[in-house]
Amino acid sequence: MKLWKLLAATATAAVLLATPAMAQTRIALVVKSLGNGFFDAANKGAQEAAAELGDIEVIYTGPTAATAEAQIEVVNSLIAQQVDAIAISANDPDALVPSLQRAMERGIKVVSFDSGVAPEGRQIHLNPSDVDLIGETIIKLAADHLPEGGDVAILSAASTATNQNAWIEAAKAAIPEKFPNINLVAVVYGDDDSVKSTEEARGLIAAYPDLDAIIAPTTVGVVAAAQVVTDMDLIGKINVTGLALPSEFKQFIDNGASQAVALWNPIDLGYSAIYLANALIEGEEAAPGATFSIGKVGEVTLDDTNSAAMAAPFQFDASNIEEFSTIY
Repeated sequence: MKLWKLLAATATAAVLLATPAMAQTRIALVVKSLGNGFFDAANKGAQEAAAELGDIEVIYTGPTAATAEAQIEVVNSLIAQQVDAIAISANDPDALVPSLQRAMERGIKVVSFDSGVAPEGRQIHLNPSDVDLIGETIIKLAADHLPEGGDVAILSAASTATNQNAWIEAAKAAIPEKFPNINLVAVVYGDDDSVKSTEEARGLIAAYPDLDAIIAPTTVGVVAAAQVVTDMDLIGKINVTGLALPSEFKQFIDNGASQAVALWNPIDLGYSAIYLANALIEGEEAAPGATFSIGKVGEVTLDDTNSAAMAAPFQFDASNIEEFSTIY
């Protein structure tokens, strides 16, 4: 009997030793929708940050459809799992607030990134870039190739997307002063869905026969619009531009459907969000004027809404997109 107990104890110890220890800190990276190349790249950066910081598990999750309701279900599940922090790119700035407030009441730290949550629903928001600069950039990308001016339309993501709406308002504000020959004829919404974005792009072309450019400040919409212009044999007539992942968009620079696009590095965005979430877990306080390290990316200082901006957009065109398309 004693021998049997000894063998059992030895076997149990061996199993325990063979089982990898779970990370002590769990941070959920909640994205607008899964299957989106932008957020896949952000997750790559998040995993890099976790490896650097050590003893952190990043849970990459999100709904299959980019809706607030679906994200709320994801957040509620994470609350039940008692994760340490949630870093979220929101489909709606307000609808998610009650769920995220419940998370914070239970000691879960909340950071929004990319597309923000109203201040009462998070502790820090990380903008990928300065809002006004993004708005100006997306109009400039079209205006640079319309020396005499022309008609442009914007194909956005969801009508409730915080970041998209802020960029569009900034773009509208920049037009009279800096791009007076640009005429914005319409803003439509593809909900970050490729099928709907395709339909909206076709609708714009049908409704505005003199359209010169489609601007899509969404990586899903810009690909859909460029594919429509390609399929309809409108290359050289309508220029598609906006915010795009080089790996997804290179073909449309190559075939002439687009002259140039821009984007910040989504890998750095996911990386930085994890650094901010971990800083809150470790006890750093989010307050206006506070400065936070975001690892190799640098540091950010919070404004009076506890928001910060990461970096300026970078332009991709025929001269450099080949290089960057192998990275993200």
